[in-house]
Amino acid sequence: MPPRTVLVLLFDDVQSLDVTGPVEVFAGAGPATGAAGYRVRTASLDGAAVRTSSGLTLVPDHALADAPAPHTLLVPGGQGTRTPDPRLVDWLRTAAPRAERIVSVCTGAILLARAGLLDGRRATTHWAYCAKLAQDHPEIEVQPDPIYVRDGNVATSAGVTAGIDLALALVEEDHGRDAALTIARHLVVFLRRPGNQAQFSAQLAAQTARREPLREVQQWITEHPGDDLSVDSLAARARLSPRHFARAFQSETGLTPGKYVERVRVEHARRLLEDTTDGVEEISRSTGYGTSEAMRRAFLKTLGTSPAEYRRRFHAPRATT
Repeated sequence: MPPRTVLVLLFDDVQSLDVTGPVEVFAGAGPATGAAGYRVRTASLDGAAVRTSSGLTLVPDHALADAPAPHTLLVPGGQGTRTPDPRLVDWLRTAAPRAERIVSVCTGAILLARAGLLDGRRATTHWAYCAKLAQDHPEIEVQPDPIYVRDGNVATSAGVTAGIDLALALVEEDHGRDAALTIARHLVVFLRRPGNQAQFSAQLAAQTARREPLREVQQWITEHPGDDLSVDSLAARARLSPRHFARAFQSETGLTPGKYVERVRVEHARRLLEDTTDGVEEISRSTGYGTSEAMRRAFLKTLGTSPAEYRRRFHAPRATT
């Protein structure tokens, strides 16, 4: 099979890691597979060098008008997406649909949205820009939580390093899990994050409560996921009535106590499935689910996959000596 061409769009004030992260992944596919892998090319509007938001200078291979037809078009993000050159958006509007796969990293989704390429689709971007993307483009179903979203032949990812996760997922799709795992090991990154994993841990996704008793309860939930975490029990720990506690917790953290507990338990169970050989029944008990069926329902609801399938895909094999 001939190498797939990956064309990376460059523009002034692009985020350098949005470019180099995925490029390193695609470049590693050849050595990992012993096959052609990918042919990575870069292009700017006029073929001129661009200066990234961190001050690096990138020299493209082509002007956009002369760039090869891509299999995968990759649109990075960065400050340059805020006020893009209209010619860049026009090029995306006309040329991008000819690519077999359209991929954005971070705020590259804003460029795709301006070009109308996300209309009627599910998409994500950096958490700090999800609300604005949804406000400016109500025709897009913006999903603020996942680290990447696939909708047909269009894939959008969250901030910066999520582009590496998405690129690894694409390599796995094209060349198999072993190739993606080899690249991940070479780059010393994890091949574990499914696209619908949240951009933040449960603790970071929720606001930190202002009042000390509620902060102590948040910490207690994180450290004791297998304990009784009912509203009555948590309210007693905070020395509040259950009704007052539930209202105060949601007001100060942005989540109901039940939703916060659910996120913490799924996150803890995920880590045990990834990093230990404990059985599903044992993990379901230690994380407060009680039964493997209850944990399976929670995983299907939150991650779209069963605990067994999650472990098969993301368990880290033990090193041998």
